[in-house]
Amino acid sequence: MRGARIAPIRRLRLSVAFTKEESAETASETLLPDRPVSPHPNLVTEAGLKALEQEAAQARKAYDATSTIEDVNERRRQAAGPLRDLRYLAERLRTAQLVAARTSTDTVAFGSTVTFSRDDGRVQTYRIVGEDEADPKAGSISYVSPVARILMGKGVGDVAAMGGQELEITDIS
Repeated sequence: MRGARIAPIRRLRLSVAFTKEESAETASETLLPDRPVSPHPNLVTEAGLKALEQEAAQARKAYDATSTIEDVNERRRQAAGPLRDLRYLAERLRTAQLVAARTSTDTVAFGSTVTFSRDDGRVQTYRIVGEDEADPKAGSISYVSPVARILMGKGVGDVAAMGGQELEITDIS
């Protein structure tokens, strides 16, 4: 075999379609897991429902904007987040149960704004809203949060115990 010539390896020309195959990393970036959906009833205030609708419109706009991206892998990467959000928001809008605004302020209920004082002297005010609308820093908590659960159904002057502390309701609006 000595001296035998080995045939030169020919370079194969692959079409452009085969050179842009997704890597495992790209695939994982484009197949984001769904956002978890709460097992609790999806109660919403009127403002909460409008916020969900606006978020869905923004996600749709972000998803539509990705259609102009020429590189297929980049388009998929950029579309993954908005697409996941659209799936989540569509489900939340489908299951939304609008709760009418409360007219009574006798007891704490969904949609109420409640002020309470803690043993340590802190006074806090929160509006009790749906899970997607809740933002404790902005003064709203979910109706399924521990604080909301122990306050629901109670009136001004009532005391609720939580984690070794007492919370006294001072105002409901």
